[in-house]
Amino acid sequence: MAADIDILVSEVGPRDGLQSIKPILPLDAKKAWILAEAAAGVREIEVGSFVPASVLPQLADTAEVVAFARTIPDLEVAVLAPNARGAENAIKAGAHKITLPLSVSESHSLANLKRTHDQVIDEATRIAQMIRELPEDKRPHFEGSLSTAFGCTIEGQIPHTQIARLAERLKKAGCDEIGISDTTGYADPLAVRQMVKLVRAAVGDEAVTGIHLHNTRGLGLANVVAGLEEGLTTFDASLGGLGGCPFAPGASGNIVTEDLVFMLEAMGLKTGIDVDKLCQVRNILKSHLPDEPLYGFVPDAGVPKGFIPATPVSEVSA
Repeated sequence: MAADIDILVSEVGPRDGLQSIKPILPLDAKKAWILAEAAAGVREIEVGSFVPASVLPQLADTAEVVAFARTIPDLEVAVLAPNARGAENAIKAGAHKITLPLSVSESHSLANLKRTHDQVIDEATRIAQMIRELPEDKRPHFEGSLSTAFGCTIEGQIPHTQIARLAERLKKAGCDEIGISDTTGYADPLAVRQMVKLVRAAVGDEAVTGIHLHNTRGLGLANVVAGLEEGLTTFDASLGGLGGCPFAPGASGNIVTEDLVFMLEAMGLKTGIDVDKLCQVRNILKSHLPDEPLYGFVPDAGVPKGFIPATPVSEVSA
């Protein structure tokens, strides 16, 4: 994380947001979106997913998007890869960060990735080996993400012993970091605090720094505060709250990036992001996806009169 910010807000809209909608956002619009967010000060953007075009046609141009995003100074270019083949393509494209999702619910894993837990761990091992074979300065950061960590729409609550065991297996397979994901929007603040403690006890504090939360039941920002209290420093969010998991019915509603940045800045935590510039990025989505609902209180109400952000405008990326 950059030394001049307190909290890293990772924008996941170009991947998680777009994978859940039918309209295909043109490549030029994706580039404009990513460029505008970077200009607003966003330091990390998950720009796509290396999956077959037949599965997610919205993300068929991910390699091209990565190539463009790599030209933006100081931007960490992240992608999702569901398997070793996807990770190989991500490495070829030049992604800085690769996330492999592992659903702690095996039923969800079979629906989402068509793989058992053992098969996903095997993929993680293969990916880690590929990364180790690269020159040290060319190795992408490798995250194993615990999806459906707070509950599954198919299985319900997942035993904590199973979650801890899978976290340990991902770390042993070679993941640099273990992420926690509220895929279904089931989390509440107490559950967030408990889950962070659980996973850190399994893999170490330094391996658990971020969380992916949804606002499906209106608890997204409350859950962020709980994560802050546990010392997390990276939070995923989507511009306009776009997106959700297509294999978790009813789990739409990522945290709104604009609202998250405003809350953090109002709390005195530097994100490096200009809230006003960030809100203006929505115009790109409105123009190209006019029928998709965009959410957020701050874009509608504006910032309070006299609001002083923790990040001075002079420190926002040009």
